[in-house]
Amino acid sequence: MKIEGGCHCGAITYTAEVDPEKTAICHCTDCQKLTGTAFRVTVPVPEDRIRFSGTPKIYVKTGESGNKRAQGFCPECGSHLFATSVGEGPKVYGLRTGTSDQREQLVPRKQVWHRSALHWLPEFEGMETVEKA
Repeated sequence: MKIEGGCHCGAITYTAEVDPEKTAICHCTDCQKLTGTAFRVTVPVPEDRIRFSGTPKIYVKTGESGNKRAQGFCPECGSHLFATSVGEGPKVYGLRTGTSDQREQLVPRKQVWHRSALHWLPEFEGMETVEKA
């Protein structure tokens, strides 16, 4: 599926080819803190299937596993755009679905880090659930 989108102010845009069946919710505490809300919804995009216009600012965080993840966001408006691995090798971007113009069609099929899900969230019936990624 071809999607397009970008940050809130329009300084950074993208076009990408994604598999909407791989859209997922992440409940990890890092995603909660970085979004300022209960979870984050992402869809993976191999680097050869995404093109950016504009240059995102990168913040590198270290996860519970010790892995470093580059967080890409707009330096003007602060919109979170993606996360990806740090260092050499092929990249897969965890694209933030809320930045896509086609976000309504990117329905999550899986939820990860469910052990960190906030207790007041409703259960998502029939969705694959992984306690820790």
